[in-house]
Amino acid sequence: MAERFKIEFKPLALPGAGDVAFLVHDDLVLPPTVPADLAATVSRSASIEGFKGKALGAMVTMAVPGSGHDRIVVVGLGPKADAESIDWVSLGGVLAGKMLAGRELGVFLATAAETVKPEHAADIALGARLRSYSFDRYKTKTGDKDNKAHGPLSLHVIDTLKTKKAVKLKDAVAEGVCLARDLVNEPPNVLGPEEFAGYAEELSKLGVEVEILGEKQLRKIGMRALLGVGQGSARESKVAIMRWNGGKDGSKPVAFIGKGVVFDTGGISIKPAGGMEDMKGDMAGAACVVGLMHALASRKAKANVIGAIGLVENMPDGKAQRPGDIVTSLSGQTIEIILSGQTIEIINTDAEGRLVLADVLWYVQDKYKPQFMINLATLTGAILVALGKENAGLFSNNDELATRLFEAGKLTGETVWRMPMSAAYDKIIDSKFADVKNSAGRDAGSITAAHFLRRFVNDTPWAHLDIAGTAMGSPQTEINKGWASGWGVRLLNQLVAAHYEK
Repeated sequence: MAERFKIEFKPLALPGAGDVAFLVHDDLVLPPTVPADLAATVSRSASIEGFKGKALGAMVTMAVPGSGHDRIVVVGLGPKADAESIDWVSLGGVLAGKMLAGRELGVFLATAAETVKPEHAADIALGARLRSYSFDRYKTKTGDKDNKAHGPLSLHVIDTLKTKKAVKLKDAVAEGVCLARDLVNEPPNVLGPEEFAGYAEELSKLGVEVEILGEKQLRKIGMRALLGVGQGSARESKVAIMRWNGGKDGSKPVAFIGKGVVFDTGGISIKPAGGMEDMKGDMAGAACVVGLMHALASRKAKANVIGAIGLVENMPDGKAQRPGDIVTSLSGQTIEIILSGQTIEIINTDAEGRLVLADVLWYVQDKYKPQFMINLATLTGAILVALGKENAGLFSNNDELATRLFEAGKLTGETVWRMPMSAAYDKIIDSKFADVKNSAGRDAGSITAAHFLRRFVNDTPWAHLDIAGTAMGSPQTEINKGWASGWGVRLLNQLVAAHYEK
């Protein structure tokens, strides 16, 4: 990650010179400490440009010569009545977007009526850091790099000590998001299952216990569905298990599982050539889990957390599995419980992510008995047809967990929309030759994929997040200007912080 500027925190006072930024509601009233000449300049510029102080709207104007200031940036907060719903993280992104190379931007974090709270100032810093992210490590020409030195961004706050304390927690989240972005952006010739597992192992420096399972161990355990996906690749499949023990001894963990298909050709059911380069991002679910574990460990979350990722490459080799093959999943290997999904008919080798997740989901629920499991996967193109790129698809067997995810999504802006599940959809994936088939065709494709996963979670509270539209080729926002968004890290960190830390 290239961070293009530093963020500094200073006592609340009007920045003395250079570029200065103010926050205003839709009444456009500036703080009383703003000199009359600056206030008059802002008022006249707003009238000419039609600036109304709408939430996240921004105006840039030149200061009066001789005032000691150069550029004036004004960012809108919207109506005072909506003050509780201000998106402070996105506001930080707006401010970062108004910076110029080599110039400090001093932000006066108070309105005409009140000062900005330390936790909101920390959110502004988080948004600015996320906006500053760029992935340019493979650009060799200096002119091609979008990392010209900016800043610093100096935030003038009411309480520097409390703000820095709040920022420390937000920095952990920013690092987790940027790690997830880096992983998704890496080219597939650089990031294979082994290299990806190496990133998971790096978390041990933060106190995370990490176990890497290779093909020999996976075969012994019985993860034949996962191994079937990777058998056409020259690269060895892996599973990484990450454990953060920040909660009480003996308390049940919460668990996050990620699909880590480092490159997906579709296998024998090969994809069209157009856009296949994007399939390097088919491991965005696993990237989120690694980024989340980094964030939780960095801020020393008071919870016991399991992160598990299945890492494979789906290639059309002579050894690759075929449509019509029948594989035995891990659920068929347990002694006490055998689910109906123990044998799987392969209808489409491009419906591979659910095979990877099936084995890992079963392994986690059987071994760790978690409070809940949430899996993330760029699983279906069908979810883009249903929801576009604005929401991730949410499927769940537990109303409380689904509601908590929905609320966390509203708070972080990483929004989810719950999709239907019912016995009628489940019947569609029954197979003529095995217990279940891995694809039921286009109709309700994201729903039937979720039902496939549901057969491998037993009675554990579970949610499946289909992030095919939100994690790669993601929407350009005030805090994301890249191809990979790192979607899910902030959402799940909020979920854990709000409900599962004691």
